[in-house]
Amino acid sequence: MQFTITRDAILKPLQLAAGVVERRHTLPVLANVLLTLKNGVLEITGTDLEVELIGRVRVNDGSREGEVTVPGRKLLDICKSLPEEAQLDFLLEENKFIVKAGRSRFTLATLPASDFPVTVDEPGTFEVHIERSQLKALIDSCAFAMAQQDVRYYLNGMLFEVGPSWFRVVATDGHRLAMHTTGLETGATEVQQLIVPRKGVLELSRLLAEPGDEDLALLIGLSHIRAKLKDFTFTSKLVDGKFPDYQRVLPKGGDKTVLGDKSTLRQAFNRASILSNEKYRGVHLQFNGEELTILANNPEQEEAEDMVAVEYDGDRLEIGFNVSYLLDVLNVLDSDKVKFTLSDSNSSALVEAVSPSDALYVVMPMRL
Repeated sequence: MQFTITRDAILKPLQLAAGVVERRHTLPVLANVLLTLKNGVLEITGTDLEVELIGRVRVNDGSREGEVTVPGRKLLDICKSLPEEAQLDFLLEENKFIVKAGRSRFTLATLPASDFPVTVDEPGTFEVHIERSQLKALIDSCAFAMAQQDVRYYLNGMLFEVGPSWFRVVATDGHRLAMHTTGLETGATEVQQLIVPRKGVLELSRLLAEPGDEDLALLIGLSHIRAKLKDFTFTSKLVDGKFPDYQRVLPKGGDKTVLGDKSTLRQAFNRASILSNEKYRGVHLQFNGEELTILANNPEQEEAEDMVAVEYDGDRLEIGFNVSYLLDVLNVLDSDKVKFTLSDSNSSALVEAVSPSDALYVVMPMRL
């Protein structure tokens, strides 16, 4: 195996693949990335057995095909340390991987490519095409509501739901729920549900942050989901479990609506949160006429009070919320005005943008 490539060209796919490599690993080969050179294209693969990432880049002519695994972090650190315009020569010789650039030379240990675990396409895979930016927007609007280390393992991820003419993502940690739907002709004949684990969701969002509006192919199998783009392929295991029936959680029959300016509310909630209880983060909201009073206090007997103008013509209502949950929603809402739909002080609030939007948020109340 032999090839030549510029430092800048190899750095991006190498960073993608090395990003999923586990620092603490049980199998030595999992600390490595798999380099595969075929038909003038270098594929760099990293995996932690849950998430797999393949970055692709074309190499200069005069290459010799082959495959090998080398320590991912070390190879990345070497490439980063070399000058920006450097031309890098790579050579596999007697089970040693040699990197040359100018007067620098590095020799890395290798492990056989046959030891590296790669994910193969499953039979019966279903394919959906969606714009890169569209999927990024869906994920980012709901990711904050995923559970982190819940014993209900199916909450530690995000539900992807595919219908014949729509694509939906849902996340919940049991205290709040985020749901975003987009119209999309998927070709599905029946509704399909799959749960992508938290790490897979965050890794995919990071990848989709690259500029570009190309179409992305989502391949959905029984135990894996795979996203394919020109310069990378992302694969994640799915969570084996049943997601809760989120339709039952959506509040129905709320007869009290509050309209407010998103920026003003966010600033007021931020101010009140400073003196809220550090553990429970509770704030007390009082809706009365065209005014919202926000109250917070903590065990040190400190108090905050803030008043915000809102549009509300219902009866006087008092309700408590975790202020962090409200701020999380306001931080992702794509609208200048926000709408709260409430029924009483013991029922969940439905939060959404006033402008037409397909994102809905549910926040459970707190007893204060």
